[in-house]
Amino acid sequence: MADGDGRGIDRLLSVMRRLRDPRTGCPWDIEQSFATIAPYTIEEAYEVADAIERADWADLEGELGDLLLQVVYHAQMADERGWFDFDAVARAIADKMIARHPHVFGSDEVADSAALMGIWEERKARERAAKAQARGADASVLADVPVALPALTRALKLQKRAARVGFDWGEAAPVLSKLREELDELETALAEAVSKDELALELGDLLFSVVNLARHLQLDPEAALRATNAKFERRFRRIEAAAARQGRPVGSLTLDELEALWQQAKAEERRAAPADDR
Repeated sequence: MADGDGRGIDRLLSVMRRLRDPRTGCPWDIEQSFATIAPYTIEEAYEVADAIERADWADLEGELGDLLLQVVYHAQMADERGWFDFDAVARAIADKMIARHPHVFGSDEVADSAALMGIWEERKARERAAKAQARGADASVLADVPVALPALTRALKLQKRAARVGFDWGEAAPVLSKLREELDELETALAEAVSKDELALELGDLLFSVVNLARHLQLDPEAALRATNAKFERRFRRIEAAAARQGRPVGSLTLDELEALWQQAKAEERRAAPADDR
């Protein structure tokens, strides 16, 4: 089959094999390894999330293709080493989904989504334990939480794992107290002019407590911070536009002038927002 023929995944697999061909492939693609491609895989996943955040469904199609290319790339490199191929990857995830959804593919009954999540987490825990036993790997409840995850997301996952075995507060109030305690410790560290490393540890403790509070409020800290980032960018762009209308570079404004424009931007957003969103 020519690379221009065929449809879908078969065509993509054929293209990837051509790109990686040692004799006739692309020199750049041939040189790549799992380690060099991994950063692109992470980047493409974020670009998928970005398209969804922007509700750009036409862009999402292309971004999903870019992400799929990363999966095919890794599978091709594994196939070259005789480890597994794309078909094995697809079959394994299909088998996993069937095993984790006995209420869909079997005769089990589940009352609601909350009960389903409990069953799912129990099955995942059993899978991790079996994998650890088979490979002689780490049997900790914190095992296999990827180190490469964004720090806020990894903190959330670590906390959820610990909570499954009872290492958790039952409500948000003590988490708020812990948050204030960590803030006090950070202020003390600043007053004592401790080293940058010690200061970083105190700041990390504060951020970890913020993630814990988000978890108890049933909020995603990554999503919450993304929303705040978007709000900050939106308002700062208003400041830039206001400065441009005055014929002044934004960098020439005093802090008081910037603060006044910031408050103006907030007021403009409140006036522009639907009544229910104010």
